[in-house]
Amino acid sequence: MSSGFEWICEIEPPTKPDLMHVRHQIGVLGKVASAYLIPDNHVGRATVSSIAVAHEVDRMGGRSIACLNARDRNALGFRRDLLTGAAYGVDEFLFVYGDAPVSGARTDQLTVRSMIDDLRQFSQEHQGHAGRFRAGVTTRLQPLPSWKGAADFLFVQVGFDLDQLLAWRDTVTFGGDVYAGVMVLPSASMARKLVADIPQITVPADWIDAVETDRLAGVELACELAQGIADSGAFDGVHLIPGVRYRETAALLEMQRLT
Repeated sequence: MSSGFEWICEIEPPTKPDLMHVRHQIGVLGKVASAYLIPDNHVGRATVSSIAVAHEVDRMGGRSIACLNARDRNALGFRRDLLTGAAYGVDEFLFVYGDAPVSGARTDQLTVRSMIDDLRQFSQEHQGHAGRFRAGVTTRLQPLPSWKGAADFLFVQVGFDLDQLLAWRDTVTFGGDVYAGVMVLPSASMARKLVADIPQITVPADWIDAVETDRLAGVELACELAQGIADSGAFDGVHLIPGVRYRETAALLEMQRLT
């Protein structure tokens, strides 16, 4: 694996008041992960607070990035989350707009842009009581809006084509770290659902065919793509989403590191 290249592994937050599965994921991925991204109600279902899980990651000696979405909170709730993060020592956040909720409506009080502005103001107000907060945003494979240049790091949408990722990277100027998104496909049905739900994402037919034939093919293909991204030198790291295949993914990445 490339020296200095970051492997940010996404972990699945619990939907029940039990952190055992979180601890297991951290333990299994510990030898290969540079940091852990904790989603925030990412499938429209309530999960344990991403800040609480990030605190657990920190307690276990890992580095955490807590995702916060604009969908599920108003301005007061966001200020509460920042206070909680500061109290727990959680200082890296990924701000996202959030998918449509399963039920109910959005608050529409916050946007990703306003969350960045509010974070900067919060940092100024609490100098000496909290460390320097780092804010990240996401992007599709399209031109980057100028306001996103105020972020400290950038998470690129999941992709399955190295050439496409590199072509996009050549068009983007960004002062912070840029992490390419890579997902382990657990099944062909999951791949088809991903394409149906997110029109901007295309999964190559040969990936779908491979996963349909071999349930571990998704691990091998994702690790191969992630290593290609690392070797390219075009990105500062990869945002790897192993999902239910986190054990197999960790084992293969560790083997690659040893060789």
